[in-house]
Amino acid sequence: MVVRHRGVTLADSWACQRVLETSHPPVFYVPRNDVRFDLLSRAQGATVCEWKGTASYWTLAVDGHTVRNVAWSYEDPSRAYRSIAHHFAFYPGRVDLCLVDGERVRAQPGDFYGGWITGEILGPFKGGPGSSGW
Repeated sequence: MVVRHRGVTLADSWACQRVLETSHPPVFYVPRNDVRFDLLSRAQGATVCEWKGTASYWTLAVDGHTVRNVAWSYEDPSRAYRSIAHHFAFYPGRVDLCLVDGERVRAQPGDFYGGWITGEILGPFKGGPGSSGW
């Protein structure tokens, strides 16, 4: 799994946690040690997932360019999701390139969710027009 923006590799890992949720493509949570943490700063605000807990958001600063809320993390997730503590998930639609096993990822529809769509992942997915009631 690789994440790049403006020619800079932000994350490169074979140790990701792949998390699936109902009506969503998978999200890849990258261990902090495999992320260019020096390019990230904590953004204001947080959201709460009833299953995973409170998510923190991260802003990217690279090459004089800033991307707000480019990634999120669960620093103290619920017991069932402890394995994603100290991992980062990137929104594929907010960076230039995301790859899974060399395949370019498409972003999940909408701006709220951060699912990664590859050729083997079939929808429909939550996030697009008319899907808010699923």
